[in-house]
Amino acid sequence: MNFHMLALVVVLLVGLEQSWAASCVVDSFTVKEDFDPKRYAGKWYALQKKDPEGLFLQDNISAEYTIGDDGSMVASSKGRVTLFGFWVVCADMAAQYTVPDSANPGKMFMNYQGLASYLSSGGDNYWVIDTDYENYAITYACRTLKDDGSCEDGYSLIFSRNPRGLPPTIQRSIRAKQEEICMAGQFEPVLQSGAC
Repeated sequence: MNFHMLALVVVLLVGLEQSWAASCVVDSFTVKEDFDPKRYAGKWYALQKKDPEGLFLQDNISAEYTIGDDGSMVASSKGRVTLFGFWVVCADMAAQYTVPDSANPGKMFMNYQGLASYLSSGGDNYWVIDTDYENYAITYACRTLKDDGSCEDGYSLIFSRNPRGLPPTIQRSIRAKQEEICMAGQFEPVLQSGAC
């Protein structure tokens, strides 16, 4: 009888794992419907983050988004980073955004460059999962997909127009969105002390 019970438990666990993986397929994540870059433009402060693998800005992260005459979005970002395990510097980054599918403007591709030789450059998906444009924004990027379509190496930032935080009602909706992108419990607070 114990063998049958063990087999049933194993089958249930495998089913739960597959169900969880299916709900975490990156292509199934929704982004802000009818995303408007002009309303998104302006200064944002990171309040929470889930880091990718490797070097990433650690605190005092802010980004200023602007829209060019041609409608393209660019950003200049700042934040502190620790290099070589001991050297803490304020890093400046620049990014340009393209929209591969005009029917889904919340799913962009970001090319970024560190404005110093010791900072990285590259490209990532940049998805605006949700925003109300006036208070908060949730961004998401997955750098590497697993075979099942879930994310192997991704990151996310919770932005606010105010470096001091967000009201509890907005924090609740952000937690729900963190669950939707399968990153609940993975975020850490971002210090905003004005160091950069």
